[in-house]
Amino acid sequence: MSSTRTVEVSPEVVVGGGRPFALIAGPCVIESRDLCREVAAAAKSACEALGIPYIFKASFDKANRTSGS
Repeated sequence: MSSTRTVEVSPEVVVGGGRPFALIAGPCVIESRDLCREVAAAAKSACEALGIPYIFKASFDKANRTSGS
């Protein structure tokens, strides 16, 4: 069964519903504003070169991630 639900992240980025892959990525923990900007800029540049929509995502606290165990 395939899902037809879509989510509009921005007017330029809509995910789901059979749309092409979009990358959601960023640092696991925000260490500094400068690091977040550096990571976001590098990921955005790579995604633009590949034609992949990019969504920045980071966590304020490592403790809010789910454990693999």
